[in-house]
Amino acid sequence: MAFDYGTKRIGIAISDPLQIIATAMDTVHPEKIWDFLKDYLQREEVETFVVGKPLQTDGTASESAHHVVGFVRRLQREYPNIPVVEVDERFTSKIASQAILQSGIKKNKRRDKGLVDTISATLILQTYMDTQKY
Repeated sequence: MAFDYGTKRIGIAISDPLQIIATAMDTVHPEKIWDFLKDYLQREEVETFVVGKPLQTDGTASESAHHVVGFVRRLQREYPNIPVVEVDERFTSKIASQAILQSGIKKNKRRDKGLVDTISATLILQTYMDTQKY
């Protein structure tokens, strides 16, 4: 399960059981993420939490990095048996926006920022899974 953490929305993606394909799942407000996870984890098994790590183009932490650090720490505290991995999320929002534009989705749906967040989470998860195959 992957997260594109933001202070207004958290994009969430999941993978198939064989961890081949990442799929956009949902966006959740940060205040509701813990109830969402509690409910989801009662129904489904999660092997790893993958969190997008916000970096600037030079590799240093971005302004929003401290929010992600707090989120990661709480994930580790709430779910100590599920490893948390951070993945470089540079350019995922830009790539997600470009993919949405090229997909032919209608203009009013393209304005949905939650769509960008879930696709960004999908890109983060797919990147992680691809690095685990080798």
